[in-house]
Amino acid sequence: MSELKSRASTRIPKRVQDAREPLTRSEIMRRVKQKNSGAEVALRSALHGEGLRFRLHRRVESIAVDIVFPGPKVAVLVDGCFWHGCPTHATYPKSNASYWLPKLKENKRRDARQTSLLEQAGWTVVRVWEHDCIPVKQTVVARIARACGKSTPCNGENGKRL
Repeated sequence: MSELKSRASTRIPKRVQDAREPLTRSEIMRRVKQKNSGAEVALRSALHGEGLRFRLHRRVESIAVDIVFPGPKVAVLVDGCFWHGCPTHATYPKSNASYWLPKLKENKRRDARQTSLLEQAGWTVVRVWEHDCIPVKQTVVARIARACGKSTPCNGENGKRL
């Protein structure tokens, strides 16, 4: 009898089931933001603060563009470090690598195709990494302003207008 008690006390308890149903992979992926990410919102706020006006999430040449300046024909795309393979911050999954690595490589190829299509249609394409938007670097805002034909913003310390 003492042997049974000692066995019972050393057993690892079963994991408690979550009250919710487990999410399927597609439901999890559906929750990944495609619009209004933190980086995109921060960049838009900085651009608006510099007096630049734009349109959001428009299709240009059948490509979904994050920020569009229709007059000067400038398309700004905010690329996530993971999904688009940032050379500085990209991390690559160790589990299920045979699925993820080709998917991430295809994202890079698609980015190049889309940039080429937009440029052939006469658009100036500005691609920005998410790590350059949180916090927003003034060099990014200046690059977009120049692409739009605006003078480079004159900012002082901490982005305050002089």
